Amino acid sequence: MSDWDFSGLRATYVNCTLKRSPEVSHTQGLVDASAAIMGEHGVDVDVIRLIDHDVATGVYPDMREHGWEVDAWPDLYPGILESQILVVAGPIWLGDNSSVTKRFIERIYSLSGMLNDKGQYLFYGRVAGCLITGNEDGIKHCAQNVLYSLQHVGYTIPPNADAGWIGEAGPGPSYLDPGSGGPENDFTNRNTTFMTWNLMHLARLLRDAGGIPAQGNQRSEWNAGEHFGWHNPEYR
Repeated sequence: MSDWDFSGLRATYVNCTLKRSPEVSHTQGLVDASAAIMGEHGVDVDVIRLIDHDVATGVYPDMREHGWEVDAWPDLYPGILESQILVVAGPIWLGDNSSVTKRFIERIYSLSGMLNDKGQYLFYGRVAGCLITGNEDGIKHCAQNVLYSLQHVGYTIPPNADAGWIGEAGPGPSYLDPGSGGPENDFTNRNTTFMTWNLMHLARLLRDAGGIPAQGNQRSEWNAGEHFGWHNPEYR
């Protein structure tokens, strides 16, 4: 196998645009640029436009058990769990992540109580990154919120795991608008490329290593009384 053949890996991109299909999503333009690199190197890529699905609000795996009549999340998250790579993509509004991005993060958090077959948190052994678009400032703020949340539930974050594009501070052109300069922007293209390759590299490293070693991080063992050498320090 070529050093740069990542066959056997699967990636899910979740586009958290506020626009339902088939309306043009500028965020999707940046998703397509990253996903194309993965696809060219053997990664099986899936893209979810979250707003096209009736995903309920809440922090439980199935909100139909908590008063909602419809919840598409139980049908969506198995594909995310089958992916070694997750990329959360979304726009900036009022300097922050979109409401759809926040809903997605909450639903990812709804699975945080589940464990893998080693007794670790469910998302151990998977990697994540994010893509941000908009025409107002806030890429780094939005990215740090997304990446913190994902590592908190167990995802591993590689170096340079975020990229984005913002045009002239709004109101101004969006990424795919004619003359925006977005698709030609070298800074954006470099960061998107670095993020994509680092996700593939780290995902393969973790897969080949069998994930994160199961020592000192098993929730199941901690609950059973094994505290991996922890003791309360003695203060004098």
